[in-house]
Amino acid sequence: MEDTPTFRKDRHIKYFLRCLKSFLPHQYTASDSNRVLLAFFTVAGLDVLGILQTNTTPEERKGYIDWLYHCQVPSGGFRGFTGTDFGLERRTPENEVWDPANVPATFFALATLLILGDDLSRVKRKECLRWLPSVQREDGSFGEVLSVDGKIAGGRDLRFCCCAAGIRYILRGRSGKGLEDVKDIDVEKLVSFIEACQTYDGGMSQASFCEAHAGLGYCAIGALSFLGRIPNSLKEVNIVSPGTREFESLVKWLVSRQTTELEEEEEEEDGIEQADGTEEIKKSLEGLSLEGKITALSYTPTPTEDVLRWAGFNGRCNKLADTCYCFWVTGTLAMMDRLHLIEPESNRRYLIEKTQHLVGGFGKGVGEPPDLLHSYLGLVNLALLGESGLEHVDPTLCTSKRTIQHLESLAWWQDNNSNITE
Repeated sequence: MEDTPTFRKDRHIKYFLRCLKSFLPHQYTASDSNRVLLAFFTVAGLDVLGILQTNTTPEERKGYIDWLYHCQVPSGGFRGFTGTDFGLERRTPENEVWDPANVPATFFALATLLILGDDLSRVKRKECLRWLPSVQREDGSFGEVLSVDGKIAGGRDLRFCCCAAGIRYILRGRSGKGLEDVKDIDVEKLVSFIEACQTYDGGMSQASFCEAHAGLGYCAIGALSFLGRIPNSLKEVNIVSPGTREFESLVKWLVSRQTTELEEEEEEEDGIEQADGTEEIKKSLEGLSLEGKITALSYTPTPTEDVLRWAGFNGRCNKLADTCYCFWVTGTLAMMDRLHLIEPESNRRYLIEKTQHLVGGFGKGVGEPPDLLHSYLGLVNLALLGESGLEHVDPTLCTSKRTIQHLESLAWWQDNNSNITE
């Protein structure tokens, strides 16, 4: 019987606990302004591993919640870290532009609060929902922050669209009733922008006429999911409507991202020609009958051989497999109810035998050290495949399903007539 690769849950637990309770390596210094994102990966990783409640104390979790609220901007939204916080006494209309809320930090702060079991009662919901339309551009896309003179700054792509749609989903509640005095984002323009990002080959790109990218495909379908356009939407969107050319071409593009190309081939040494095996093949065929030659040249490997033993996913055509793209693709296909089209065991073996690290966590590729982003997305990919020892996950929010259930159980989220505090 073929050996089964081992998922080392114990080592992953130790890895995420180290990241939570000790200083991160110096390589993370450049990401200090995105500390909310690092907090999300760490806390969410422990939650998917099923040990957040048992391996942290209530006091510790309260401390994490308080720190996240310290990242909240008085005028609405969350900053990426506390380093730009002027404090209420020194904050003025003139200098607040240097301490802005940003779209990704707001989404990940809200998600992390929910994972920690917070009821979001301290979130400035109306202020945040009033701020959100201010970072939407005329073409329907979203920027990252409001810059000098109220100008929208940051990229113009689907990443911010997904985060903005996620913020709206979390804070408006099931129907948005009770928020009549709060201007909503322009949903139809956002949907139109997303549709315009589909490329000729079916994938989703940063913007019209750009190259398709698996991560942006996830953001596109994630945004539409947050907006309630899938499944069974009353307002049909072709990208998420089975049977349409747009839907089927996107599925085909995503499935074709699974690859056995795992690492770069070794470079030829100076003065030494790399052997390609041609002469060996010729010698092995010498003396064979014509029938023998035909058999050898048309040989088809059996399913038990290692042709698809390891098959990860890449993010673009002709690229190597990468741990994070394993989730960007499988998460997208899960939202589209097409996850069954991939080869799951090859995907699992790639993660566990090729990028799972000895000390815990996952690296970007074969032989690379672990980092928080790839470690968390590797876990979620395995959870989508039903890995034993991991919590069930929601592919859209990219958290445990328990987190979604917690959000939807909140009285203000369910109650269409609840009061929304200022």
